Amino acid sequence: MPPTPRPDPGPLAPGVDPFQEARRDDCPWCGSRRLRTRVRAPEGPRRTPGTFAVDECGDCSHAFQNPRPTADGLLLRHHRHPTEGHIRSNLAGRLRRRHHRTAARAMLPYPEPESWLDVSTGHGYFPEAAREVHPYTAFDGLDPTPRVERARAAGRIEEAYQGLLTDPEITARLRARYDVVSMFHHLEHTADPRAELRAARTVLRPDGHLLVEVPDPASPFGTLTMGPRWPGRAYDRPRPLHLMPLRNLLAELGSLGYDVVATRSCAPFPPRAHRIIARRTALPPAPVGPPPDPSAP
Repeated sequence: MPPTPRPDPGPLAPGVDPFQEARRDDCPWCGSRRLRTRVRAPEGPRRTPGTFAVDECGDCSHAFQNPRPTADGLLLRHHRHPTEGHIRSNLAGRLRRRHHRTAARAMLPYPEPESWLDVSTGHGYFPEAAREVHPYTAFDGLDPTPRVERARAAGRIEEAYQGLLTDPEITARLRARYDVVSMFHHLEHTADPRAELRAARTVLRPDGHLLVEVPDPASPFGTLTMGPRWPGRAYDRPRPLHLMPLRNLLAELGSLGYDVVATRSCAPFPPRAHRIIARRTALPPAPVGPPPDPSAP
């Protein structure tokens, strides 16, 4: 069995590097020390600070940026998205809107949601498109940038929350409030995907559903996702902090008390992605070991 993961290392001393943490020598997913460097990439054309390295675990195949960005580095990335007008005017934006409607229709076989939280909603384009499929659902949005407030002002969402889902104040405020929580290409950009899944479970109602889309690192295009030839290099590179094999993500969902009810491959453009729908259930009971041996010292 792989060793138990250690806590994530803290940031370097102030003044050393405000955008990157210390490099770690073990896998953040399984704790293994069998790491190999998969790719190195210099800073992107938009002057994202630092040279990035991506390591891959030899035991669980989890790939991750090492060292990872600090909170300031992550916030810098969140602010480097295309503008609203750019997304609305080009072909990619129209394809993305069609993809949003398809993703919203994936929830039609399940009970009609009264409330839906879109995590990392940005300008609120997914809730805007999903309302065409679920007209009686109240859509809220959460994002670390002021874009979420502009999305509320534009009427794309009803309630706006600026911050991170893992913030204790936000998690407590939204506890058991939503029938659906959606995360579209969000987990791979977070510092701790496991913490995001736990927080999503907290804000879901019993029997609520989590809708997740993540890139498939096993696809032929997956190597480019983390490398210097990534198509999104106009904004920063490499962008994902984590590339999680599907088996790892499904196992984690099960251990957190989710029942995975549907998975499929999907993507509006490369790389290929996985869409996962999981239902919030009661946490599985703690494993019961064999009774202690009374003769043991």
